[in-house]
Amino acid sequence: MTDVDALFTTEGADVFMPGPRARGPWDANALHGGPVAALLTRLVEQLPADGPMQVARVTVELLRPAPVALLRATSSVLRPGRKLQLLGASLWAGETEVARAVAVRIRSLDLSIPTLPADAAGEPAPALPAVQAKQRRTGDWDAFHNEGVEMRFVKGYFQDSGPATVWMRLCQPVVAGEAPTQTQRAMAVADFGNGVSSIISWDDHVFINPELTVHLVRPPTGEWVCLDAHTYIPPNSGVGLAESALYDEHGRIGRAVQALLVDRR
Repeated sequence: MTDVDALFTTEGADVFMPGPRARGPWDANALHGGPVAALLTRLVEQLPADGPMQVARVTVELLRPAPVALLRATSSVLRPGRKLQLLGASLWAGETEVARAVAVRIRSLDLSIPTLPADAAGEPAPALPAVQAKQRRTGDWDAFHNEGVEMRFVKGYFQDSGPATVWMRLCQPVVAGEAPTQTQRAMAVADFGNGVSSIISWDDHVFINPELTVHLVRPPTGEWVCLDAHTYIPPNSGVGLAESALYDEHGRIGRAVQALLVDRR
């Protein structure tokens, strides 16, 4: 993984410039939620800890469309502790907060556990398909969903209607000059649940997630993360839900959930 087309470059202490591959599908001037979630996760992961700790949950609030412009970052430990911490991070465009994250970090421990039921570790991972034929490009501009990730579909397709199972791989660093952590890889792709499992037309509707919540029992291993994604939209409500079970090659690692704002274009 090289720095070519990194999602963000640093422009000074705690200042980041998005690249073209960080853009989203709805507006060429606004960022995709995946790169925003990955950058916020980087910020909370870099907060100091006294010992080994693992990010167990991240909730990202996409407060406003994050522009393709300089973003200032802030982060802090909201609730310190040796076993449990609450962490916060925000991204600002000028004086406007555009996104924030609150993360739960739990101490890591090599703990001896008695024999558990066979399903306690979660379901096995779906098989990773061989390299697929060139993906149909979606969107009119370079963006995260068509240039920033590689997708291999087990079931469904990006613009097909209904549930989908897809393996995804981050194609470039989150921040230039840094290798992404495994948790950043998971957060970068977890935001795709509503897109890959859409049940209404992209041409006629928007189904935008103003938030993303991801729980992880462990970071993924390897570069590939699998989403088994479903979207639910009741009639006549304008509100939906996308829910994705997350896997790596060894099995279940967590879950991602997105509330959806549904509207006509």
